[in-house]
Amino acid sequence: MVTTEMISQASLFEGLTEEQLAAIADLCEEVTCQQGEVLFWEGHPAEQMFILVEGELTIFVQLSSRPERITMSVINQPYQAFGWSGVVPPHAYTASALCEIDSHILALDGEAFMRLLEQDPAIGCVVHQRIAEVISRRLRNTRLALMKTL
Repeated sequence: MVTTEMISQASLFEGLTEEQLAAIADLCEEVTCQQGEVLFWEGHPAEQMFILVEGELTIFVQLSSRPERITMSVINQPYQAFGWSGVVPPHAYTASALCEIDSHILALDGEAFMRLLEQDPAIGCVVHQRIAEVISRRLRNTRLALMKTL
């Protein structure tokens, strides 16, 4: 069972009330990802956003012009959010996520979460600002990775 205590540890939800955290926790399920398993693939429909509880994942893209993958980000900090495409249109993952070690993850239903953010603008404002920060960091990482390949 996902608790408000778990949810409150994610910086994405920092400062929200216990009631708001409970509403978010109700939309989450705990999942496990085994070492070597791909949690989601680039280009596939994005229906969930994720929060790492424990473990490590690599966010990567596959170049069409080269056989190797390019690592965009390493998710290894507890309660770090990833898979933001699940809550941002057009709801298609922009990269893939590979479990580097067995991992414990919270999966947040993207559609239900967006309805909650619309119903409670106070949550929506905070969370959208923090999602924008995540996207900004990933964009910066993408630019750096691209520069290394040129």
